Amino acid sequence: MTKILRIDSSIKGDASVSHKLLDRTLARLTAAHPGAEVASRDLSAGIPAIDGAWIGAIFTPAADRDAGQAEIAAFSDTLLAEVRAADTLLIALPVYNFGVPAQLKAWFDHLGRNGETFRYTEAGPEGLLKGKRAFVVFTSDGTQFGSEIDFASGWVKQMLGFFGITDVQFVHADQLVFDAEATLKAAEAQIDALAV
Repeated sequence: MTKILRIDSSIKGDASVSHKLLDRTLARLTAAHPGAEVASRDLSAGIPAIDGAWIGAIFTPAADRDAGQAEIAAFSDTLLAEVRAADTLLIALPVYNFGVPAQLKAWFDHLGRNGETFRYTEAGPEGLLKGKRAFVVFTSDGTQFGSEIDFASGWVKQMLGFFGITDVQFVHADQLVFDAEATLKAAEAQIDALAV
């Protein structure tokens, strides 16, 4: 059975373009995979950034953690477990100031754990979340997808690949300020044409 993890990250919530396009993408996926299990995490309210306390918690053996460290590690472990359980990731990527929203960056930071999502080998880093796929919905007011000022899509693809997730498809509704209606129609057509 297909297991889908939906990650929303826009601070505009249900009113965001990325949320609406994620709805359509999810509908397409669930129509292609009847009975798929869907889990969701909305990052819009923000999640704790990693810091020195996080490093201390993660690098302390579970049996030796104090109560504060256990709480920090448990949150990070929950995010990791959600990704591990999924076959398919569905990620909203609204572009803020040419880059990834802080809350989505923090989510990736929590996942970036040596020995959990990647490991270093003599041949270089190896991703440990192989066999999964990802659909990323890129939205922006003015940043063109894949342009020299798009510091978001390439970064997300790099992070997913670093974790071993190399089957990544993008849908983009970019430069919405210029012609929102045509851009949205084009994005919807991309969703309808996805290899699901």
